[in-house]
Amino acid sequence: MTHINLSLLFRTTFLILAAIMLAVSLTAQTIINGSFIHNGIDRNYRLYIPEIYSPSNPVPMLFNLHGYGSNNIEQEQYGDFRPIADTANFIIVHPNGTPDNGGNLFWNTFGGASIDDVGFLSALIDTVMADYSIDETRIYSTGMSNGGFMSYDLACFLSERITAVASVTGSMIKPRLTTCDLTRLMPVMQIHGTADATVPYNGNFLFTHIDTLVNFWVQHNNCLPDPVIIQIPDIVPTDGCTAEQHIYTSANSIASVEFFKIIGGGHSWPGAPININITNMDFSASIEIWRFFRQYSLDQFITGYDYTNLLASQINIYPNPSSDKITIEYSGGSQFTNAVLSIIDLQGRQIHSQDFPAEQQQIRLDVGDWAKGLYLLRISSNNEITKTRKFVIR
Repeated sequence: MTHINLSLLFRTTFLILAAIMLAVSLTAQTIINGSFIHNGIDRNYRLYIPEIYSPSNPVPMLFNLHGYGSNNIEQEQYGDFRPIADTANFIIVHPNGTPDNGGNLFWNTFGGASIDDVGFLSALIDTVMADYSIDETRIYSTGMSNGGFMSYDLACFLSERITAVASVTGSMIKPRLTTCDLTRLMPVMQIHGTADATVPYNGNFLFTHIDTLVNFWVQHNNCLPDPVIIQIPDIVPTDGCTAEQHIYTSANSIASVEFFKIIGGGHSWPGAPININITNMDFSASIEIWRFFRQYSLDQFITGYDYTNLLASQINIYPNPSSDKITIEYSGGSQFTNAVLSIIDLQGRQIHSQDFPAEQQQIRLDVGDWAKGLYLLRISSNNEITKTRKFVIR
């Protein structure tokens, strides 16, 4: 992927600005640089701990992920959440990706490498939680460009730990739309310019069209298809672009989707301290992202269900997807005593329940009248064994 390298675009100006900002703003806050070995690779990160943090009060945690060719220090300055964290009291985590053959740091979201970044970031959550008091129901991820792609990967493949995500100038590769392994609703914010030349608004052979991307999450969250559109006041007419806020509300008021469409905007972070690639200055992406995140907690979406124990090897559902009937086969029924089979929809509502005798190996269900969408099947017993599996009705 050809990405505008932030390191090259504004390194000279950036270093001067960074020195000034660090001298002025980091008087009582704490910056922690850390590293650990994950899958044989030395991975490193930075933490920003606000002055008001107290170990006696669990606080939210925010991943702020850099773009391709950038790094965590540049992202810390460019997509800056530190002044917000100073008053809202949350810890910011700025990890680094790994270098490609040219030395450019990247997140493995395009399928061309074997780096397990989802596993690394999950381990990083554990690392931070070991030393700081973190509210594990309020862990969020955002990022610029490749960092936005990575945030969507976390939404798809680490949904049991990530509460909500926001992408600035990022998208998803097309195969992710069919492999996104998500068992629950996921609040999403997308911020993108229509003149983005790096991650084109209209997509390409690999990147998803931004309208298609937004619609994917709107449908996944069962949002109303017609958004409320708010014109952002053009308070800086010299920035060369304008902005619209599209708000897709959930029919059940659980998880919404918001989309800031930057008309004429480029590959940039709105409100950033450095104006590159036609940067919208009518609003702050950082402020809007935190405003969106702070309303969500993981326990709104996961209540009493073991979403981390997706042991599909002993449960088979077919056909999957289905539009008529499904057959459920389980090869390990002898593990269970007084087992119950339950079906849960994306809103966490139990829509079907029945006994599942230990000797029974197969159950058939008629799902022809059920609403289209993703469902979670759960088999549980009073000896606290729970197994889950997902299936789709289309």
